[in-house]
Amino acid sequence: MKRIVLLIAIGLSTFMINAQELKFETASIDYGKINQGEDGVKVFEFKNVGDAPLIIKDIKSTCGCTVPKKPERPIMPGEKGQIEVSYDTKRLGGFSKAITVISNAKTSRKMLKIKGYVENKSAVAVN
Repeated sequence: MKRIVLLIAIGLSTFMINAQELKFETASIDYGKINQGEDGVKVFEFKNVGDAPLIIKDIKSTCGCTVPKKPERPIMPGEKGQIEVSYDTKRLGGFSKAITVISNAKTSRKMLKIKGYVENKSAVAVN
């Protein structure tokens, strides 16, 4: 019985040592005020601070107005990567959206947020 417990402990410690770790420069982006139809693409930059390749498995957004784009290849230890997020700026008014990043990191889910306010292009031009 002691041997089984010891083997499990060694296996778990090996797993914990060889783990991927994802560190974002920022977990939220504020677009501020932007004009209707303006480019709504922003980038979340991150680094693999672990000691094994990091794989972004999937990225989910809270609605179809926010379209994330994940890296297609693994991010090696010490390497930086980017997640591009595009917001549909044809929709007027304030927005606050969440993006969930699913990876093979120790913390497999990471939430990112974007927010801002889309102004009517013609109303801004009149002022």
